[in-house]
Amino acid sequence: MTAETATLTTVLPTSNMLEIDGLHAFDFELNDEKLLITAMDGRAEKRWAFSLAQVQAATFDDTLQSWTLTGESGEHRLICMSAFTGNNNDEDQADDDA
Repeated sequence: MTAETATLTTVLPTSNMLEIDGLHAFDFELNDEKLLITAMDGRAEKRWAFSLAQVQAATFDDTLQSWTLTGESGEHRLICMSAFTGNNNDEDQADDDA
C-alpha cells in the first residue's frame, strides 16, 4: 500500500484492529467529525482523539508499513489491521436443530 493508492480515511473502515504507539486497539470509531481510539495499557485505559482533518493529513510510511498521524499530543504511529473475530454461536448446535 502506498499513500497514492489509499488514504487513512479509506483504510480505517476496512480495519477491525489498530495498533497505536505499540498498543492494540479494537475499540475505535471514525465518523464525520473525528477518529476516537481506546486501548488498554495494562490496567490503564488510554484514549486518543483526532479530528477528521488530522486523519486526512496522515501519511503512510512504506518502510514501516504504518501511518504517521499528528494530533494535539504529538505524532503517533498507527497500523491498521484485519483481525479474526469470533462469535458465540455454536455451529454444531445449528446442525442439531435442523
